[in-house]
Amino acid sequence: MARLDVNRSGELEVFVRVVELGGFSAAARACGMTPSAVSKLVARLEERLGARLLNRSTRQLQLTAEGCSLYERGMHVLAALDEAERCAGVQDVPRGKIRVNANVPFGQHFLLPLAPLFLERYPEVTLDIVLTDAVVDILEQRTDVAVRAGPLKSSNLLARKLGQTGMLIVAAPSYLARHGTPLLAAELPSHNLLDANYVRARSGWPLRLPEGDVVVPVTGNAQASDGEALRQLALAGLGLARLAAFQVRADIAAGRLHAVLEEFNPGDSEEVHAVFVGQGGHVPLRVRVFLDFLAQHVDLG
Repeated sequence: MARLDVNRSGELEVFVRVVELGGFSAAARACGMTPSAVSKLVARLEERLGARLLNRSTRQLQLTAEGCSLYERGMHVLAALDEAERCAGVQDVPRGKIRVNANVPFGQHFLLPLAPLFLERYPEVTLDIVLTDAVVDILEQRTDVAVRAGPLKSSNLLARKLGQTGMLIVAAPSYLARHGTPLLAAELPSHNLLDANYVRARSGWPLRLPEGDVVVPVTGNAQASDGEALRQLALAGLGLARLAAFQVRADIAAGRLHAVLEEFNPGDSEEVHAVFVGQGGHVPLRVRVFLDFLAQHVDLG
């Protein structure tokens, strides 16, 4: 049995604050302690566990493998304690910061437009939003929810499917007026095909022809780091782009973009998931209501 004179939950909360805030001084301010006391507490914790949790330098703290494991499990323990206290209390109100990471198209078309409604509904919650098409390490970046498109890698993280979206090849009327509308797959190599340069981008554009499926190499004079940048290049009339249907449906309806070669669309789609830490089912209430909100309001079409 653990010694009763050791406040393990208190130590764990301080350690988690050190990791989340990136240093002893910030954690000390948040916990109402001195930096020296926080440093000594972490040292005692390391001594008791027999493992180094943090590599210290003059500029930053870096988690060791043992520290990362304790941080991940510590969040579950603290979330379970919070949940127990909320269940025992009179009220159950979501509060606190939610760190959200999303790819740029999802962020632009869903996350940012929906943020005011979510925050109006949950006024004691704050959002910390990062938009990038790079796949982030949730634990390393201290992220609560990451929205990811495409197949998920095997991990200990949990995922909630938000939907799936088809893909369309589109171009602006100005581009089609100058270069003509491609009617056959064989015409694509003579057009300016706009490509993505992020890591998860697939190589080539798939098409379904009567004689079988083919993948057309993408050759053009511009690349971009995310789907929204590609959409803007297409809107500017630079070339053809293959984009998620939800990104361009409003543009197509307004006539700003036209879908081309739809009869050869293979019908492939990308699933979109919200990925989060929740081992053992312990997910903070603020995160649970955010996941529920996304599932209710996101329509990928």
